[in-house]
Amino acid sequence: MPRRPADPHIFWRDPALPHLEAREVVDGRTVCYVPHSHPTFSIGAITGGHSEYLTGTDRFEAVEGTVVLMNPEIVHACNPVNDQPWSYRMLYADTGWLADVQGLPAFRPFGTVISRDRDLYADLMALFDLLFDERVEIADKEAGACRFFSRLAERVDGAGLPLAESHDALTRAAAYITRHCTRDLRVEEVAAASGLSPSYLIRAFKSRYGLTPHAYQTNQRVRVGQAGLRRGEAIVDVALDAGFADQAHFQRVFKAHVAATPGQYGQQGQSRSRRR
Repeated sequence: MPRRPADPHIFWRDPALPHLEAREVVDGRTVCYVPHSHPTFSIGAITGGHSEYLTGTDRFEAVEGTVVLMNPEIVHACNPVNDQPWSYRMLYADTGWLADVQGLPAFRPFGTVISRDRDLYADLMALFDLLFDERVEIADKEAGACRFFSRLAERVDGAGLPLAESHDALTRAAAYITRHCTRDLRVEEVAAASGLSPSYLIRAFKSRYGLTPHAYQTNQRVRVGQAGLRRGEAIVDVALDAGFADQAHFQRVFKAHVAATPGQYGQQGQSRSRRR
């Protein structure tokens, strides 16, 4: 069996481009995700081997050359198959910025969740190379990202999907959980805030968001933790501020959701941002 690299995770962030974040994993056997979601739009390229891609209720085999697309708040996971080697790159884009690029008042989700278009893959890889290249000026990185995303809807959908109608009460429940995610929440409290019965909330919330209210809260806490790590805060402080009982609990949950330790996520992103 080939020797695995000591640190297979590479993160890219830059304070001048807060609406974009990228990562590269050179040995996907070292990472494993629980089903989770992001507030951002995510697009990735499988750069080697193959993996299983779960999005919503669908499962796909994602092989080298595949592009995967993940709309905000859609539960997904991408994991190795039988410990076989695979590698990938992922790009996360803020939906407000994307709406501006799309020329729309709000972000329009994409209908395509997986593509094997060779030209799209090549263009996405070129964008990753541009973002990771420390010699490239920020303005050029921004321009390259705008060019890529301005054409993406036409390339994968012909046009984006219309925004789905949402259940107002469930939207209120999700917003309430997000606002109060760092403290203990009982389902009865969330139900009262949204005007739903606890039993209906649990059943309907998972149908709408793909997660139970408790799992959704955990996902939101991980996001709070990511924000703290991006600011350079100490892991123990981030863990407590995000509502976790202790650093060890935070480490376990964070790795399950991000497929990297808090140290890898925070330190690598900061060091790459400084080396400009």
